[in-house]
Amino acid sequence: MQLIHSEAVDWKPVEQDGAEACSIRELITHREGAPTFAMRQFEVSPGGHTPLHTHPWEHEVFILSGEGLLETASGGVAFSSGDAILVPPGELHSFRNTGSDPLRFLCMIPVQQPCCK
Repeated sequence: MQLIHSEAVDWKPVEQDGAEACSIRELITHREGAPTFAMRQFEVSPGGHTPLHTHPWEHEVFILSGEGLLETASGGVAFSSGDAILVPPGELHSFRNTGSDPLRFLCMIPVQQPCCK
Protein backbone atom coordinates (compact mmCIF):
# COMPACT_ATOMS: atom_id res chain seq x y z
CA MET A 1 0.00 0.00 0.00
CA GLN A 2 1.12 3.54 -0.65
CA LEU A 3 -0.18 6.85 0.63
CA ILE A 4 0.61 9.82 -1.59
CA HIS A 5 -0.43 13.33 -0.68
CA SER A 6 -1.37 15.25 -3.82
CA GLU A 7 0.65 18.30 -2.73
CA ALA A 8 3.81 16.14 -2.86
CA VAL A 9 3.36 15.71 -6.64
CA ASP A 10 4.45 18.56 -8.91
CA TRP A 11 2.09 20.16 -11.39
CA LYS A 12 3.20 20.00 -15.02
CA PRO A 13 1.71 21.88 -17.96
CA VAL A 14 -0.35 19.82 -20.39
CA GLU A 15 1.76 20.18 -23.52
CA GLN A 16 -0.52 18.44 -26.04
CA ASP A 17 -1.45 20.57 -29.03
CA GLY A 18 -4.77 22.27 -28.37
CA ALA A 19 -4.46 22.47 -24.58
CA GLU A 20 -4.73 25.90 -23.03
CA ALA A 21 -4.13 26.95 -19.40
CA CYS A 22 -4.18 23.33 -18.23
CA SER A 23 -1.94 21.50 -15.74
CA ILE A 24 -1.66 17.87 -14.61
CA ARG A 25 -0.42 15.94 -11.57
CA GLU A 26 0.18 12.23 -12.17
CA LEU A 27 -0.80 11.01 -8.72
CA ILE A 28 -0.61 7.22 -9.21
CA THR A 29 0.88 5.49 -12.27
CA HIS A 30 3.13 2.55 -13.04
CA ARG A 31 5.89 4.40 -11.14
CA GLU A 32 4.04 3.62 -7.90
CA GLY A 33 3.43 0.05 -9.02
CA ALA A 34 -0.19 0.47 -10.15
CA PRO A 35 -0.91 -2.51 -12.41
CA THR A 36 -4.23 -1.43 -13.93
CA PHE A 37 -5.24 2.22 -13.51
CA ALA A 38 -3.56 5.61 -13.42
CA MET A 39 -5.01 8.49 -11.39
CA ARG A 40 -4.33 12.00 -12.57
CA GLN A 41 -5.47 15.37 -11.27
CA PHE A 42 -6.08 18.23 -13.69
CA GLU A 43 -6.46 21.94 -13.11
CA VAL A 44 -7.85 24.15 -15.86
CA SER A 45 -7.78 27.93 -15.43
CA PRO A 46 -10.85 30.00 -16.30
CA GLY A 47 -11.21 30.06 -20.08
CA GLY A 48 -8.78 27.15 -20.49
CA HIS A 49 -9.39 23.65 -21.82
CA THR A 50 -7.88 20.26 -22.44
CA PRO A 51 -7.17 19.37 -26.09
CA LEU A 52 -10.05 18.13 -28.24
CA HIS A 53 -8.94 14.55 -28.87
CA THR A 54 -9.87 10.89 -28.99
CA HIS A 55 -8.16 7.63 -28.05
CA PRO A 56 -9.05 3.94 -27.74
CA TRP A 57 -9.40 3.89 -23.93
CA GLU A 58 -12.03 5.19 -21.55
CA HIS A 59 -11.80 7.97 -18.95
CA GLU A 60 -13.51 8.01 -15.58
CA VAL A 61 -13.60 11.59 -14.34
CA PHE A 62 -14.71 13.11 -11.04
CA ILE A 63 -15.16 16.89 -10.83
CA LEU A 64 -13.59 18.14 -7.58
CA SER A 65 -14.39 21.84 -8.03
CA GLY A 66 -15.45 24.35 -10.63
CA GLU A 67 -17.72 24.07 -13.60
CA GLY A 68 -17.32 23.46 -17.26
CA LEU A 69 -18.43 21.98 -20.53
CA LEU A 70 -17.57 18.53 -21.83
CA GLU A 71 -17.27 19.10 -25.56
CA THR A 72 -18.02 16.09 -27.77
CA ALA A 73 -18.76 15.47 -31.44
CA SER A 74 -22.48 15.55 -30.63
CA GLY A 75 -22.37 18.81 -28.66
CA GLY A 76 -21.55 20.05 -25.18
CA VAL A 77 -22.64 18.80 -21.77
CA ALA A 78 -22.40 21.09 -18.74
CA PHE A 79 -20.90 19.72 -15.53
CA SER A 80 -20.01 20.99 -12.06
CA SER A 81 -18.47 19.98 -8.75
CA GLY A 82 -19.53 16.51 -7.60
CA ASP A 83 -20.31 15.16 -11.07
CA ALA A 84 -18.87 11.85 -12.28
CA ILE A 85 -18.31 11.43 -16.02
CA LEU A 86 -17.58 8.42 -18.21
CA VAL A 87 -15.93 9.21 -21.54
CA PRO A 88 -16.17 5.99 -23.61
CA PRO A 89 -13.31 4.76 -25.80
CA GLY A 90 -13.12 6.51 -29.16
CA GLU A 91 -15.29 9.49 -28.16
CA LEU A 92 -14.00 12.93 -29.20
CA HIS A 93 -13.79 15.08 -26.05
CA SER A 94 -12.40 18.15 -24.34
CA PHE A 95 -12.96 19.60 -20.87
CA ARG A 96 -13.49 23.38 -20.94
CA ASN A 97 -13.59 25.64 -17.89
CA THR A 98 -16.62 27.92 -18.28
CA GLY A 99 -16.50 29.32 -14.74
CA SER A 100 -14.56 32.06 -12.98
CA ASP A 101 -12.67 29.69 -10.64
CA PRO A 102 -10.16 26.94 -11.46
CA LEU A 103 -11.68 23.67 -12.67
CA ARG A 104 -10.18 20.69 -10.83
CA PHE A 105 -10.88 17.05 -11.62
CA LEU A 106 -9.55 13.54 -11.16
CA CYS A 107 -9.16 11.38 -14.25
CA MET A 108 -8.57 7.64 -14.20
CA ILE A 109 -7.33 5.75 -17.26
CA PRO A 110 -5.64 2.40 -17.95
CA VAL A 111 -2.04 2.59 -16.73
CA GLN A 112 -0.54 1.10 -19.90
CA GLN A 113 -1.40 4.18 -22.02
CA PRO A 114 1.46 6.37 -23.33
CA CYS A 115 0.75 9.24 -20.96
CA CYS A 116 1.12 7.04 -17.90
CA LYS A 117 4.02 4.69 -18.67
